[in-house]
Amino acid sequence: MSMNDLRRLDLNLLVTLDVLLAERNVTRAAQRLHFSQPSVSVHLAKLRDIFGDPLLLPGPRGMQPTARAEELRTPLRQALEALSQAVQPGKPFDPATADNTWRVAAADYGETAVLLPALAGLRKAAPGTRLAVVQLEPARIAKLAEQGDIDLALHTAEGAPQHLHRQTLFSEQYVLAGRSGHPHLKRAPTLAQFCKLEHVIVSTAGGAFYGVTDDALAQRGLQRKVVLSVPHFLFVRAALLSTDLVAMLPSRLVRGMPGLRVVAPPVDVRGYDMVMVWHERSHRDPAHQWLRSHIAASV
Repeated sequence: MSMNDLRRLDLNLLVTLDVLLAERNVTRAAQRLHFSQPSVSVHLAKLRDIFGDPLLLPGPRGMQPTARAEELRTPLRQALEALSQAVQPGKPFDPATADNTWRVAAADYGETAVLLPALAGLRKAAPGTRLAVVQLEPARIAKLAEQGDIDLALHTAEGAPQHLHRQTLFSEQYVLAGRSGHPHLKRAPTLAQFCKLEHVIVSTAGGAFYGVTDDALAQRGLQRKVVLSVPHFLFVRAALLSTDLVAMLPSRLVRGMPGLRVVAPPVDVRGYDMVMVWHERSHRDPAHQWLRSHIAASV
């Protein structure tokens, strides 16, 4: 069949052929299709012209399919069944029987503050599903979401792509943290004491010794002593536990962590909103909606 012939086909013709091959009788086919008998005959004539084959011939016990019609029977039935399933309303999502594999882009902060609180409930509610946490690449979030390579991305509101759907999960604030026995954190330090402490900073871009805390200090004509710059929060927590370094960290990262003392900083550092973002392609998908709801309810 040529492309031009394919364009001449419509769904009604294919449905008629499927029923004719099952019934092998124009009258019974018309009854099943709720068509008039002449309409079915017209469809059959069009099909014969398109396929260049009689398809169904008169026989002693009804119409008999030609060899070409026999070739068409199974693939046509399969195609119509697949099309029927495709256009049916989406089935409600049942997490208990689901087998989805979800991909979420997150940095280590998002893993700790967002995904970890949601994980136990996710495993209990949807034990047949899998979760892949992939490296957060801020510049590629939009493209990866559009291509379906990630389902969600966890990011600060300020840096997240504006054209994606988003939901704010929480507002985060910075606290000052050091080891429990730190000699200068028995009480909240003064601003002068804060600047003299040795600080570790998280630089996700790598190697920077300046951040939002330094911006806030600079507005007062002050600066602190940053002696260590690392790309991951996990290393910061380990460094604090084993040295007298201190760090300005998001509160959820150190909340309830044993071995650390957390105090209010003597300088007001602007916090941020944490959001999850996703593409329009999955916005109405019941499984995706359930995952988003579960994460939002867990943090």
